Amino acid sequence: MNQAKSKPFEEMRVADVMVPLNDYPHIPYWFTLRQAIVEFQKFQLEVAGRQSLPRYVLVFDEAYQLLGTVRRRDILKGLEPPFLVSRTRKYRMRLFDIEVDPNLSELSYDKMVKSIRSQAERSVSDVMQPIVATINHDDHLMKAVSEFVQYDLALLPVLKDDKVVGVVRTVGVFEELAKIVL
Repeated sequence: MNQAKSKPFEEMRVADVMVPLNDYPHIPYWFTLRQAIVEFQKFQLEVAGRQSLPRYVLVFDEAYQLLGTVRRRDILKGLEPPFLVSRTRKYRMRLFDIEVDPNLSELSYDKMVKSIRSQAERSVSDVMQPIVATINHDDHLMKAVSEFVQYDLALLPVLKDDKVVGVVRTVGVFEELAKIVL
């Protein structure tokens, strides 16, 4: 991540706090959920001297056009066994609110693991979220704050000359805001 070099806040631009694309997980849309998990596991980002895990993976097409994002939560949802997906939340919660015979639990566990492993071969395009907003590298940091709040986002792809060059995350912007508030 670019560290803002003690610039006054009024001079700060998105590029000052963005994570360059090469330092952020990104994959093609045909990757499987299993492959996306591998990408999540590879990356650790540093924010203000602390390690931070990515919450998103960017998803691109063959021409390196940004298609969407996949959150860890999207992967968890995508791994749900098909027999649970069509059921209501109340029904699913009841399944896990029972006393289990330890002698029988292995049978059910094996079936669940097999189903999760099968679901892990689904394409990330099945679970990805569309891009709802982007920001330019030379936009003021306050524009990022506005976009995060307006669209309820935690990450914005950063563009330069209509190409994705990185991402700005709420954690990076928050660190800069903390400096002027504290």
